[in-house]
Amino acid sequence: MKKAFYFLLTKTIGFYINLMSFAFPEKATQLAHGYFSEPRKGKLTKDKLPKTLKGAHPETILHNEDTIQTYIWKGNETIVLLIHGWESNSSRWKKMLPYLKKSGSTIIAIDGPAQGLSSGKEFTVTKYAEFMDIVVKKYQPNYIIGHSLGGKASLYYQYKYQNPGIQKMVILGAPSDFNIILNNFVRLLSLNNKVAKALKNKYTVMLNHNLDLFTAKEFASKIDVKGFLAHDIDDIVVLFKEGKKIAGSWKNVQFMETKGLGHKLHDDELYNKVYVFLFENLTPTLSKGEGAESK
Repeated sequence: MKKAFYFLLTKTIGFYINLMSFAFPEKATQLAHGYFSEPRKGKLTKDKLPKTLKGAHPETILHNEDTIQTYIWKGNETIVLLIHGWESNSSRWKKMLPYLKKSGSTIIAIDGPAQGLSSGKEFTVTKYAEFMDIVVKKYQPNYIIGHSLGGKASLYYQYKYQNPGIQKMVILGAPSDFNIILNNFVRLLSLNNKVAKALKNKYTVMLNHNLDLFTAKEFASKIDVKGFLAHDIDDIVVLFKEGKKIAGSWKNVQFMETKGLGHKLHDDELYNKVYVFLFENLTPTLSKGEGAESK
């Protein structure tokens, strides 16, 4: 029943946008862009924070018109920055946090644009990278861990800013090609060629980039940071071949293929390997079942 309703809803929205495109093409393009870039889930309120985030020290960064929410678990001078994905927020790290805390490191999570307690209506890779740059300048992390679209944003950040302070990166279940995401959206709503072409033109200008090259594969090929990349062969949200593309272009990366974890990639064995990758001289002490409850 839910699938039938969702199918009907998406096709109705697409039909309305297509119809509008003949009389008001600019409004139709903007409406389509809104559905493409505005998350429907992942926002938080201060009075109903998840338990995971209540245990952190919150810090809000104001930059121009942006409000960027961070959560800090204080530790030693080694700093790990966590970058969540689409329609999510910093609470998605609750399963991994126990492993990172065992290292004694300071852990900082950021709510992405239009997510969690951060401001904005649009969630884009470029805007997320801007948020990251502001946070990185303030806290100067050594390591970055990104999941899903947050993983792609992390690679784009390092590609654009070439930050020498970033020593290692962990990328989990990240998409590569922008055009695949956009084409899937066009098919989902059954948008006509006029709207599809207008969207591509809009994003070419907005991203100031050839869309065929706005890929995590391209970003990874231009960075020298040591990486750990994991992707599940059963991921139906971001297909496994996307992870293979990134792994094939990253000069210095360990690639872990998982099975049965899906897109969320919550797993004790995986987190142990991430721990070893980041903290080679330390030994993880958590065993299966000691981590926090999966989201």
